[in-house]
Amino acid sequence: MWKLTRPDNQHDKLVRDNLLDLEDHHLVRIEAVREDQRQVWVLTKRGHGEAKKLLEPKGIRVSALREKKYDPVTGKLLGASYDDHAAAVTSTAAELHRAGIGHRLGFQTEVGHRLADGYVQRADLVVRAPQAGVPVMLLEIDRRSEDAHDLVQKLRRYWEWGRLLPKDAAKHTVDLVRSRPGAIEDVDHELRLWRRVYPPTGREGLVPLAFVFADTTEAKVDNTVAVLEEAGRRYWAPRRYDSLYPKAVTARDYRQAVPVVVTTLEQLQEHGAGAEVWRRLGRTGEQTLTAALDNPDGHALYRAQEARAEAEDERRRAAEREARRPVCTRCGRKFTDERWEEITVHRTAVRAGDTSVCGPCRADDVARQEAAAEAARLEAAAPPEPQDGPEPGRGRGWFRRRT
Repeated sequence: MWKLTRPDNQHDKLVRDNLLDLEDHHLVRIEAVREDQRQVWVLTKRGHGEAKKLLEPKGIRVSALREKKYDPVTGKLLGASYDDHAAAVTSTAAELHRAGIGHRLGFQTEVGHRLADGYVQRADLVVRAPQAGVPVMLLEIDRRSEDAHDLVQKLRRYWEWGRLLPKDAAKHTVDLVRSRPGAIEDVDHELRLWRRVYPPTGREGLVPLAFVFADTTEAKVDNTVAVLEEAGRRYWAPRRYDSLYPKAVTARDYRQAVPVVVTTLEQLQEHGAGAEVWRRLGRTGEQTLTAALDNPDGHALYRAQEARAEAEDERRRAAEREARRPVCTRCGRKFTDERWEEITVHRTAVRAGDTSVCGPCRADDVARQEAAAEAARLEAAAPPEPQDGPEPGRGRGWFRRRT
């Protein structure tokens, strides 16, 4: 706690004096002494009860009581086997806090994540630092006491936990997930269990996970990271987007992946947690934490590339269509869209006339046809001209001679 609450204080006399005072009141006890002669203090049963009364009403979680354990033969008080690990966890939290990543009351340790088979995967440390661009991140602190493949299994369990539904999930959602393998990927993250526990990360994917290695060599870290990258690829690696333009879209789909970053406690202590000391699995080089967690080749790039590819495809199709546009055999003009449609659609093609001429030429033909038809109609409607009769004088002369 001294490292977390007073990270820049090189002398712990004030903290030691307070601990001694608490010890006099039977609220704390020394559990172990580390190799560097620093003492590991823990709460007694009485102190644990007092801490719960003080902190839990304020929403601050208190860790489980560390009970005394004695050697069955000698009766000597035994220290916990993970005191060095606990110190590494606290030191990691202190370095994050020193860099402005997380409030000192924004850290939780030993947070359980129950899987479908009942197994509980406990995170060594959980930090919530929305103001630093890290709304939530899980941390596993490894002093190389675990095999690299054990860390892969931890990664798998966090990935599986991120795919669970809450117990009160809607029936149609449960039925969808049970219908086929991988159907959970069609369920929005807002409907999954992890969103009941943690806030949105502000990025694609599941809850970020960090592996912090401590008290080990650079070679061992490199070997462990290589195993994580290869054996754990299914859980951290993004996928290709299912796009209509696969050659144009190089973005990656991170929505079902666990963002995994790695660093060492020694780097955090030397350079600070805000420096470029974090490496994202699948990338080369080290970045700041927020840069490592961001996905510059993710969904934002996908939307931009998809839009550009779609626009380019529309331009290409428009150019190809324009190249196919008919040209009037009479005047040489290109057909309008209306005339082109008129000669190609079956219901209008039967009345389109000469399909090799454009709209204006077709209008001229129609005008001539209508003019000819009108002339014929007028001619047919005109009264007949009178027939030629006999000459008048000649007829009268005949009658005159007969009388």
